[in-house]
Amino acid sequence: MTVTNPPPAALLATTPFLAFRARHFGLVWLSGLIWHLCRWGVAFLGTYLINDLTGSPRLVQLAGTTLYAPLLIGGVIGGVLSDRIDRLATVRIQMAAMVPITVLIGVLVRSGHIAVWMLYIYMFIVGFGWVSDMTSRRALVFDLVGDALLDKAMAMEAMSLAMGMVFGALVGGYAVDSVGIGAAYFAIAGFAFLAMLVLMPVTSPAPRAAREKTPSDGPTVRELIRHRGLISILGVTVIANFFLFAYFPIIPVIAEDLDASPFQVGLLAGGTGIGMMTGSLVMARMTPRHRGLAYLAGLVVAFGFLVLFAIGTNYWFVFAAIVASGVGSGVFGATQSTLVVAAVPEEARGKALGLLSMAIGGLPLGMYLLGEVAEATSPSTALLINAVGGVAVLGAWVMLRPEVASMTDEQ
Repeated sequence: MTVTNPPPAALLATTPFLAFRARHFGLVWLSGLIWHLCRWGVAFLGTYLINDLTGSPRLVQLAGTTLYAPLLIGGVIGGVLSDRIDRLATVRIQMAAMVPITVLIGVLVRSGHIAVWMLYIYMFIVGFGWVSDMTSRRALVFDLVGDALLDKAMAMEAMSLAMGMVFGALVGGYAVDSVGIGAAYFAIAGFAFLAMLVLMPVTSPAPRAAREKTPSDGPTVRELIRHRGLISILGVTVIANFFLFAYFPIIPVIAEDLDASPFQVGLLAGGTGIGMMTGSLVMARMTPRHRGLAYLAGLVVAFGFLVLFAIGTNYWFVFAAIVASGVGSGVFGATQSTLVVAAVPEEARGKALGLLSMAIGGLPLGMYLLGEVAEATSPSTALLINAVGGVAVLGAWVMLRPEVASMTDEQ
């Protein structure tokens, strides 16, 4: 049974963790947290190892491009499937597939037989898992909590992503320092198995839209891409991922220029997540009425502090800047899925989240371009160009498609 009666407004405004009252939401959230730890651990270890093997900013960024490429080509497929098949089963299957291939990578690293192309293939497979998880898990969350708790639940989802980013990077950095990269991959496989175990007691609720109509009754993908509000939201998402979040893979290169230890590399990689946790908690506490403005403001703040991150020359200054940028990213991320889900009919939410995945698919393109610019200039110069360019393009997009700026909690 899920929470169906809307909680009192006063309770919604003051209780950021109210979504955990919904049956099974806590288990789904915890499993998601562990999965995010695995995914960010894979991202950190892959870029760290490729940087160690090649020393090339281009090849490091290409690792990120490979990890996120499935978002661009598989988002809509994942969204359609999440509207038509058991969402919980989809989440479980992708976790189960991750365990043996991660163990295999660990064995190859420890035996000295790992090659860069193998890491690219592995990260591409993990990226496909993320597509299915993103579309199915978030649609599943709505099935569990309903409209009244949607803002709270999505803020908690954003916080789990942020916490996974922090713990994944810190676990990776600590493991590299203490037991080696091969053993770190074994740890990631163990965490993926644990995420599967956490989901075992969960039963799959019927999709809310399916209680009255079938998914085929809803809007088609072609109809959704003509939805002005949805396209306004997704355009902002493309800009954020192409210009802002593209810096994740290059963090080990930045940290190396600052003479950071492996643990400090992990801490710097987790800095965005620390900030995102803070931003997500703020949004869970506030439940803002003007969702669209919060979405845009968070992104502007993130871009502003990315400029300081790019020009900094002291490790702790750079760390503080990336944490502050992460706060803005947390506000942005906590409102992103909520805006998408609230903008379309219930029976089309899986498809809309699939389109969101495709919009996030701007990330691998941005990563590739950032790597090329960094190779030709320097990582810091490339980041500065990205941040300034992102603000300029965001301003132009909002002038062209202003619908997102006016969206509230009633839409």
